[in-house]
Amino acid sequence: MDSPYSPLEFSLLNEWQHAFPLVSRPFDTIGAKVGADGTAVLAALQRLNARGAISRIGPVFAPRRVGAGALAAVAAPAERLEEVAARISADPQVNHNYQREHEFNLWFVVTAADEAARAAALTGIERDTGCAVIAMPLRHEFHIDLGFDLRSGHTASPRRVAVAAEVRALTDDERALAALVQTGISICEQPYAELASRLGQSERWVLGQLENWCDEGLIKRFGVVVRHHELGYRANAMVVFDIADGDVEQVGTLLAAEPGVTLCYCRERCLPDWRHNLYCMVHGRNREDVAPQIARLAQLAGAEPTVLFSLRRFKQCGARYFA
Repeated sequence: MDSPYSPLEFSLLNEWQHAFPLVSRPFDTIGAKVGADGTAVLAALQRLNARGAISRIGPVFAPRRVGAGALAAVAAPAERLEEVAARISADPQVNHNYQREHEFNLWFVVTAADEAARAAALTGIERDTGCAVIAMPLRHEFHIDLGFDLRSGHTASPRRVAVAAEVRALTDDERALAALVQTGISICEQPYAELASRLGQSERWVLGQLENWCDEGLIKRFGVVVRHHELGYRANAMVVFDIADGDVEQVGTLLAAEPGVTLCYCRERCLPDWRHNLYCMVHGRNREDVAPQIARLAQLAGAEPTVLFSLRRFKQCGARYFA
């Protein structure tokens, strides 16, 4: 399939999802590596951003290391779907909101500074929409948000099983930086200097904090975050299983190793309405592409999957842990 992107644009989308340069002039550094002028790199990324191909350039924070989050869902009446979706998307703590094929038809992710703030956001959505909310906090991530290879439609980086870690308390200065950078850096010649100016800090301090966060695993990756749908991967399926608690780590590790799986994690059940605890995400250009992947996951899990294809995206942005 011919790419609608120039070789430079494709390289920027595919090769810079990780290890984005933490230097004063990152686009010059990228240019030196890809054989292009830094100004051309900057202009290409600005075009990609304007076209919606990228969500942002910035950090993906490690789940459960900062703040508190949960996947949530409601069963919105068909005649009120857009109204309910609009209220959910309007909440600044919601970063993803999709209509999916299921009785629970709106699925969204809430992130907040702590569990109390997360609970308040969910309670407000339930109150304002009149729809009961089910919430499934993360228990263990087997493979999550490590990039996406546009050549294969698979994860761009090697598989690894995440190790549980304590929530990292941030200083006031760190929280201020996290609040700005969580939405992405500015696509300008010196984005870290721009951040520093807004914070009243030095560029050196900003770069040092970001490097430290990457080194300690608070940031899972720092780079270009792509939008699958705009890049042609429009068959987005959440594949969920009800796995015995004693078996979920073994099965989750097995499924996470499959090349077609872009995310794999265990979440708390929300009984009696939602019994599933193991989640995989698969992406393809069409449903025929992902059908064999789903069949393979069911075979490996030894369980019948529930498959929820996305029908409509109402919101997609980076997680907002901090105001």
